[in-house]
Amino acid sequence: MTHSAEQLDSTHFDVTIIGAGINGVGLFRELALQGVNVLLIEREDICAGASAAPSRLIHGGIKYLETGEFRLVAQSTLERNLLLRNAPHLVTPLPTVIPIHSWFGGIIPSIRRFLGFRSKLADRGVLITEIGMQIYDFLGRRARVMPRHRLSLGKAVRRAWPHMTRKVIATGRYYDAAISQPERLGFECVEDALRLNLGCAVKTYTRVEGFHEGVLTLRDALTDTVIHVKTDLVINAGGAWIDSINAELGLQTRYIGGTKGSHLVLRHEALLRELDGQMVYFGTKDGRICLAYPFLGHILVGSTDIPVKDPDTATCSEEEQNYMLHMLSELFPGFAIADRHVLYRYCGVRPLPASNADDPGAISRDHIVHTDYAGTTPVLSLVGGKWTTFRGLAEEVADKTLAMLHRKRIASSRTRPIGGGARYPGTRGRKAYLETIARKNAIDMARAEALFERYGTTAERVAATCSATPDRPLETLAEYTRNEIRYIVDEELVRTVDDIVYRRTPIALRGLLTRARIVEISLIMAEMLGWSDAKRSEQVDRCWQRAQTTHGVKDPEGL
Repeated sequence: MTHSAEQLDSTHFDVTIIGAGINGVGLFRELALQGVNVLLIEREDICAGASAAPSRLIHGGIKYLETGEFRLVAQSTLERNLLLRNAPHLVTPLPTVIPIHSWFGGIIPSIRRFLGFRSKLADRGVLITEIGMQIYDFLGRRARVMPRHRLSLGKAVRRAWPHMTRKVIATGRYYDAAISQPERLGFECVEDALRLNLGCAVKTYTRVEGFHEGVLTLRDALTDTVIHVKTDLVINAGGAWIDSINAELGLQTRYIGGTKGSHLVLRHEALLRELDGQMVYFGTKDGRICLAYPFLGHILVGSTDIPVKDPDTATCSEEEQNYMLHMLSELFPGFAIADRHVLYRYCGVRPLPASNADDPGAISRDHIVHTDYAGTTPVLSLVGGKWTTFRGLAEEVADKTLAMLHRKRIASSRTRPIGGGARYPGTRGRKAYLETIARKNAIDMARAEALFERYGTTAERVAATCSATPDRPLETLAEYTRNEIRYIVDEELVRTVDDIVYRRTPIALRGLLTRARIVEISLIMAEMLGWSDAKRSEQVDRCWQRAQTTHGVKDPEGL
């Protein structure tokens, strides 16, 4: 990749986006497509905050029907269908099952919530669920790529779910989608933008330290260098940090009222078999929604929804872990589900609008765009939004930005593939495609398939890099090779070990993180980036400490 995350070729940009979460990177790509020169700034790595900590669903939001947000559901289902086509390497269909405990439960609370009154909805009966799924199918009809819903009763439920509580009398099954590596999709949006427009640039690990007369003062946290950049328009996509970023720009705002969502990754072979590729999406006695579904060979469980004041202090607590395990155990009393099954946990803060709502789950997941002025420079703050609708939000904000810059839209992203989704082979052409990669790069089919699963059609570039010079598997993780890690370091804007193990690859999420593996990857990075022994050691210590304290990782090798 030609655009370094450290150096800038220009000190003037039409637009500066602050925050490289999914809202920021989606807009970066959208504006680059329109020929706008954009600088993207991120205080950590691309998609390192809440965008790396979602439920990893690309969904229409069936629960939003209860609050009458039909427009949001219609937009979400359309964007879901588009992502299934534009990013098929990372976004895949997910059959979703709703356990139902009664025939007519939830009718009155549903009516109250739909009319805007506060009401706890702990039971969604067969009637309410069927109506909801019918509406959901109707709203998702545009660009449909998945089957319609179906209802199962009695013995059919017992056959499919022998370990589920007998209190469940029926199940509703509909289709949504899951995204295995949202962090990679975020990076691919950035990569697309840089390839589309040579006038765009990215600076990671960089903070805003001031703003005066259209000039931003930026400090690189890793090199401690300061640069000044002139910009015509600022877009604040800082997520939970929007208000603090605005303060650095000289604006006093209170736009964010974030809530943290925590998730667990479980290793539980018996439950994984019973899920059989499906997600269970279930309500709890306290009115919350929980979920569990197969994820990278394990099970993803979520999530909590707790108001937080300081997003920098948000972590998944033992209390939250116990809550999620308890809720899952209540649904599946036939299984023993305990702390020992937890491989990994993570937490992110949703950038929801400031609200006085007693129930965080009742706060809208729709987005709001605020316009302020720092002196004469427009500042747009992007509040809310979600992974599913990031392209639609980017399209909307890009149109607003283009109008403010007195420019016109020149292209649409609606049907444009993202990253490794370009030229993606269909089911029939997959084998021939993989055989071509294997033959061109003198690798076996298993290796070609592994690269394809990780990178989509970008596997062609990765495989070519791996075969250009002698290669060998990592000593601590043989499914990756040294040249594969070299490719990521060379081409994917990484500056720390964390960037590789937590975001460019799913090594941590799959429960494969050990200190020995961090050390081996750091040695490759040090060789390529010229790190001193002290700097490399610092990187290793920081990455491993985060694994233990933030993500609950225990090293099976005892290192």
